[in-house]
This record gives sequence, structure tokens and C-alpha cells, in this order.
Amino acid sequence: MKWLASLVALSAVKVSYSTVIEKRASTGDVANIGYATLNGGTTGGSGGTTTTVTTLAALTSAVAGTAKKIVIISGTITGNVVVRVGSNTSVIGAKGSSLVGVGLRVLNEKNVIIRNVKVSKVLAEAGDAIGIQAASQVWLDHLDLTSDRDHDKDFYDGLLDITHGCTGVTVSNSKLYTHWKASLVGHSDSNGAEDTPITVTYANNNWNNLNSRTPSFRFGHGHIFNNVFDNNNDGINTRDGAQLLVENNVWTGTDKPLYSTDGGFAVARGNDFGGASNTAPTGTFTQAPYSYSLLPVSSVRSSVVANAGQTLTF
Repeated sequence: MKWLASLVALSAVKVSYSTVIEKRASTGDVANIGYATLNGGTTGGSGGTTTTVTTLAALTSAVAGTAKKIVIISGTITGNVVVRVGSNTSVIGAKGSSLVGVGLRVLNEKNVIIRNVKVSKVLAEAGDAIGIQAASQVWLDHLDLTSDRDHDKDFYDGLLDITHGCTGVTVSNSKLYTHWKASLVGHSDSNGAEDTPITVTYANNNWNNLNSRTPSFRFGHGHIFNNVFDNNNDGINTRDGAQLLVENNVWTGTDKPLYSTDGGFAVARGNDFGGASNTAPTGTFTQAPYSYSLLPVSSVRSSVVANAGQTLTF
């Protein structure tokens, strides 16, 4: 009866399982999805010096310049300003960190990574929560971007704007919520000469309780896949000749999930429009210029909701 004794012994062993699995990452990670992987990739400050900052002054100083550097935000930093981020930089949010009233701008720079950063309530007088302008090779990953909708639509500016001819930009695994104007691509209707080269990927993001710009995409090419859109007043707006590839996304709570103004186009495949319809004219952008994996549309919600936002531990 040795088997019985063994069974009794095993029954006495207590096994506990954690219900929370931390998503570990490295500060030296490089872009692994979307347009940010092209043109030599996006490495940020990988291989450079590492600095941890806890004040606005320290953050502003640490992210400046073009030398390779990794800047880790710790704790809560407050202010009413947008901080310029230099080339060859990785800005990483430590667990529980936050920028309140402090935005980040990448202007005329290249090779920048911003990951696991939470930004909230950046006033319009300061600028966007995250602003990418005239930049190339930028990876924005696991961001948490929000404000409130208690004020008028111009009290805050955009959560994440990508303008003035940016190329090689990926927005992935991020949460954009409770705000008026979410994400604008392309500067203006008259800026086609500069903005037509734009290339942006939005993948695995959670968009919730937003009034508009989810995103609003002028000119250029955009690949939008595996996103969740809930309770937004507006949908994806393809505008001014933009060519979008929209795949395996999920919507609830809007009657125009994908539509066009001023001659925008989209190729839509595998989406769940939540009972509404795609009304955008069919475009010519049928295949992204990089390899990628699509989640089955039935799995998109559970995967994105569980993983989007400031969920990494370094």
C-alpha cells in the first residue's frame, strides 16, 4: 500500500498560487512590433547610462541631449509643463510612478522609447500628454494616458498626437481613457506635403470613454490591429487621403466605429464593429511592410484589457 501512503503525504502538502502575474521587462528592451521595427529598428537608450529621477528638474535634465540614456521615473512628478525628450533615449516608468500635469514631447528627434509611463491632466496651455512631432523611430508602449471629462473639450489638449511627418512610430499595449481628444495623426488638412510620409502602428491598445480621435488619421499610412474601443463617442476617422489597414479590432458603444471624412480610405478585415458598420471607402493599403501576429477577434478583449497600460515591472 505504498501508493496510499504517498497519496496521503501529497495531500498534506499546501500549494499556493498567486493570482497576479507581474509582466517583467528589461530597461534595455527594443521595439518588437509595428513600424518602429523598420529602418534599423528603435533601440532608444539601450546600452547607455541609467538614471532614476524623482523630480521635474531631474527629469528635464536627464532626458535632454542625444547621448544614449535610460531614464527611470520613480514616484509622482507634478507640474504644468511639457518636457522635451532627446534622441537615443528610453523613458521608463517604474511601478506606481506617475506624471501629473507633466507631458512629454519628442520634437525633431529619432530613436526614442517611452514605456510604462502614466501621464494625466496635462493642461492645454502646456501641450499634449504625449506629443510626437517631426520625429522618427519612436516606440510608445504600455502607456497610461488620461485626464477627465469634467471640463470643456479645450481644457486639455490631446492625449497622444503624432504630427508633422513622423515615420516609424508604434503605439502598443497602451490605455487611453476618460478624455475629450484622444489621438490625432497629421497636423492639419493643409499639411499634406509634410504629413503624407507618416507611418504609424496602433496595436493592442485599450480606448475607453473618449469623445473623439480614436484615432483621427490624416494623410500617411496607419496599421490599426487588435485594439479594444469601448464607450467612445467617435471611432476611427480616416481623413485627407489617409490609407489605413484595420484588422481584428473590437468595438462597443459607438455608431460609427470606422468612417471617412475628406477622402480617407481603409481596408477593414476581421473586425467586430459591435453591431455598427464600417462606412469608409476601401483603400489600397492591404499588407503592412513587417511581420505581425493577429489575435483571433474573439480573444482580443480579454488579452488587451489584461495587458494594456502601466503593467510592467522592471
